[in-house]
Amino acid sequence: MSRTFIILSTILGFTGVALGAFGAHGLQATLEANGRTGTFETASRYQMYHALALIGVAWLMSIKADPFLTAAGWTLFAGALIFSGALYVLAIFDVRIMGAVAPIGGLLMLIGWACMGIGAWRVLSA
Repeated sequence: MSRTFIILSTILGFTGVALGAFGAHGLQATLEANGRTGTFETASRYQMYHALALIGVAWLMSIKADPFLTAAGWTLFAGALIFSGALYVLAIFDVRIMGAVAPIGGLLMLIGWACMGIGAWRVLSA
């Protein structure tokens, strides 16, 4: 399972860098017209934070598998996709309903961090 989370981490990291660069260079006029430059930057930043978090989950799972770590990996990944994805759509296309979707991703990320903490405690205390 740790391999899965490394792969998911690289996907989040790669697309986070690519989208961040595209937003800074190719979408600058659109983001400024929509007044959403900060929104796009937040999406990119949180995507990168959670790419790094998945590396942490994978590292912990390489020590010992734990169901909390598995839950952490999946909820962190899903949360990053939903949160950042909603903010990207909001920033680029000005689809305001996505502002209501982003907190779902945020909640999943919070659950993921809590699961990661519990899993780390269990693995590193054993």
